[in-house]
Amino acid sequence: MGEHGTTNEGALWGGRFASGPSPELQALSRSTHFDWQLTPYDLAGSRAHANALHRAGLLTDADHAELLRGLGVLGERYAAGHLRPSDTDEDVHGALERLLLDEVGTEIGGRLRAGRSRNDQVATLFRAYLRDHARTISALLLDLVDVLAGQAEAHLEVVMPGRTHLQHAQPVLLAHHLMAHAWPLLRDVSRIRDWDARVADDSPYGSGALAGQTLGLDPLAVAAELGFSGSSANSIDGTSARDFAAEFAFVTAQVGVDLSRLAEEVILWTTREFDFARLHDSWSTGSSIMPQKKNPDIAELARGKAGRLIGNLSGLMATLKGLPLAYNRDLQEDKEPVFDSVETLEVLLPAVTGMVATLTFNGERMAELAPQGFSLATDIAEWLVRQGVPFRDAHEVAGACVRRCEELGCDLPNLTDDQLAAVSPALTPDVRAVLTVDGSVASRSGRGGTAPVRVGEQLDELRSASADHRARLG
Repeated sequence: MGEHGTTNEGALWGGRFASGPSPELQALSRSTHFDWQLTPYDLAGSRAHANALHRAGLLTDADHAELLRGLGVLGERYAAGHLRPSDTDEDVHGALERLLLDEVGTEIGGRLRAGRSRNDQVATLFRAYLRDHARTISALLLDLVDVLAGQAEAHLEVVMPGRTHLQHAQPVLLAHHLMAHAWPLLRDVSRIRDWDARVADDSPYGSGALAGQTLGLDPLAVAAELGFSGSSANSIDGTSARDFAAEFAFVTAQVGVDLSRLAEEVILWTTREFDFARLHDSWSTGSSIMPQKKNPDIAELARGKAGRLIGNLSGLMATLKGLPLAYNRDLQEDKEPVFDSVETLEVLLPAVTGMVATLTFNGERMAELAPQGFSLATDIAEWLVRQGVPFRDAHEVAGACVRRCEELGCDLPNLTDDQLAAVSPALTPDVRAVLTVDGSVASRSGRGGTAPVRVGEQLDELRSASADHRARLG
């Protein structure tokens, strides 16, 4: 490169500077410790770019073949774990260019930089990385959905106390409750699909630093080679927009919240006071001091990591908030939080899935508690409505039944026919049809209700939706 290439040797910039960067600037600028994982995507982008240069007549056949050979060698070394950045490499892009020059020489290797910038490179490669990991996370979410569906099918006849405000509300089927955790996870998979189609399926390659390129390259051909359906319509937007990263961070944070809500119930259900479920020994931990303990560590870590995922989203949004167009170096901070969210979920989801798959449920305990806490009061009110009583009056009568039970120290099914009639003549002995847990559950037969027939249909619908998502993942 001559004397003009020595001020910042091995970096992608420096020709107009009289001296190299200070050690402090180098330390602050270095990102290879986290962006090195983009290597396969950078190499794929370089292959596509070399092909575009060749099609445009800017690479001879021989130079094109040599570049592809060199990129292939780097890919093989990376896959074998032998390719490493050096301490002087600023980022993955500079490191790979240096390594490519070492492999094919500066004359041929130096031709690859024409018509592209780190700005359009990283915007494209980051998208490609997230698209791949989005598919992995989607598959892991569907694994958990299928496990919840399996537990639901195994417990279609088990009733439990349904709660609002964590207080006894109305009896429900355990299967109904478990599937209430599965549907949000399916919506998360749908969000990932929507995200991909809306903000991740256009390639910014060809946008250059911000204004596009002048070499007659074909951005659509590069996009197609990299698996994108289209390319950026606006080069400034292509290089500077990070809504694809922010939206992905939101989806991962929402997944974290959904997992945390499931985890919180596992934590409650496995206490001695609830005793609704028991953890498998292989999916729980012990105490360093109390030998009797079986701790729900997976559930607690899921609950804790939700905060981490939310923090990654909020930190990224704060970074993006005040940036003018187009590219700014602040955007170096876009990758670490999202990489962390990806890595967190890819470790967390299999653990939560295993924990849920191996839970055992105490159906007798749940059935014992299902009618307690006057949970059949609404059934009395709605039974009265079916007899023609206005709901306002029916609500008052049901409330009076609860007060009478409190006076007598009993629950609603224990009231005698005379005691019911004393509360209201409308409460004939026929009301006892809804004063059982089974009767209460069976009566809630509208779509989305907890009646066994509806829950069976819901299970089929859930599995069909999960299978559709899997088919689309390929």
